[in-house]
Amino acid sequence: MNNQLTEQDIKKMEEEIEYRKVVVRKNALEAVKEARAHGDLSENFEYKAAKKEKNRNESRIRYLERMIKTAQVISDDSAEDEVGMNNTVTVFFEDEEEEETFKVVTTVRGDTLHGLISIESPIGKAILGHKVGDRVEVKVNDNYSYGVIIRKIENTTDGSDELRRY
Repeated sequence: MNNQLTEQDIKKMEEEIEYRKVVVRKNALEAVKEARAHGDLSENFEYKAAKKEKNRNESRIRYLERMIKTAQVISDDSAEDEVGMNNTVTVFFEDEEEEETFKVVTTVRGDTLHGLISIESPIGKAILGHKVGDRVEVKVNDNYSYGVIIRKIENTTDGSDELRRY
């Protein structure tokens, strides 16, 4: 697995694990007990749904614990004038003559639909460590690449975006 995570990512995961163990697990167990009390389990939809929800919670806990255990911890520090982790970056796409703004994040927080670009994505890898005004070639594969120019870098290390939920 070996996802690259920051200390902040790990802290958020640990908080979610604690919440799921203390609050969600307790509620799920109560729902299973209540549904079981309704009688015949073979035709009890509420029981099956409660068990499914309980199992999904346990699966999420195991997933997060495995992510933390196998994570490669990386720093979210970067120079003030360089693209780094948690920076909001505005780039100009030369081919389309358009600007786009997104935040550079770790793989676990990547969500292109919400403007969160992973450091493992082609554009994330390409712009990391570059400065405003730099022209960067983004290599998608052996046959295709495109150029971008970094227009603006904002330091946004508040970590307010959430972890991707499965």
